[in-house]
Amino acid sequence: MNIPFYCFGLRKKQCCRLLFAVFIVMSGWHPASAAILVDQEGASISFEVPFKRIISLYPAHTENLLALGLNQELIGVTAGDDDPTVPGRPQFTANDTSEKFIAAKPDLILTRPMISRSHPQLVKQLQEAGIVLVSLQPTTIEEMFSYWQSLGKLTGRANEAAAMIRTFRSELTALQEIRDMVPVKNRPRVYFESIHAKMKTFAPSSIAVFVLENGGGVNVAADATARHSSNIAAYGKERILSHAAEIDIYLAQQGQMNQVTKEMITEEPGFKAIKAVREGRICLINEELVSRPTMHLLEGIRQVRKMFYPGN
Repeated sequence: MNIPFYCFGLRKKQCCRLLFAVFIVMSGWHPASAAILVDQEGASISFEVPFKRIISLYPAHTENLLALGLNQELIGVTAGDDDPTVPGRPQFTANDTSEKFIAAKPDLILTRPMISRSHPQLVKQLQEAGIVLVSLQPTTIEEMFSYWQSLGKLTGRANEAAAMIRTFRSELTALQEIRDMVPVKNRPRVYFESIHAKMKTFAPSSIAVFVLENGGGVNVAADATARHSSNIAAYGKERILSHAAEIDIYLAQQGQMNQVTKEMITEEPGFKAIKAVREGRICLINEELVSRPTMHLLEGIRQVRKMFYPGN
């Protein structure tokens, strides 16, 4: 059907919406089959076919898209993305110009809330260019399952996403059976550091604490409170030291977010009062295995268990 319609004085996006409305009226067609998804920031996204040209601005998005079999559809990744299966893939950051993104011709850009907060102008420019942006970043395990389902919905891989969830639940059950062999009262009490320089830990409902607890530890900082709906929680040295005598293991994530060493923890003023520091029970774990909402969390659980129960 040819629709003789002219959009003098209107922006391209407005014109497209009007053309679409005219088409519906003239044809009687209604997009009943359109899928609708609400992202992390409350934006409602409607789409009729799976997205095929995707830029990922979060390493976890990249890893999960690849796990869903979307290697060809992933046309760009975030700079510093460390997945070994995407060497040479075009890289993007939120500091890039909107022109760079537009030139790549994506139909979907996967972001996360921190990008909207720190680069609102970029987000606005990309949306005005007609590119769909979806902001996703789960902070709990149940949210992670919904997140995987959302990725499957966006890309036409709902069955693959469901299979990921089943596999994760099945392997988790086996790990929990091992954990439950040790009574809670006999499990080590653990302080889990997220950012050493700021004396931050993880929120009790966070993915990282989920790893800690399923690995067989008890979270010392159960009274921590997250800010901005994130996994991270301020704790402070004074509160850490208030638990000094009961911290059996001092666990810290290590990576881009927390470039810490055992020596830094040992030499932190006042930390000699901590039982775990005095006894040399400081453990470091790759942040990818405890903070990213991916299948690798299962490996994180296995690794912390080995740290908590060496020789078992």
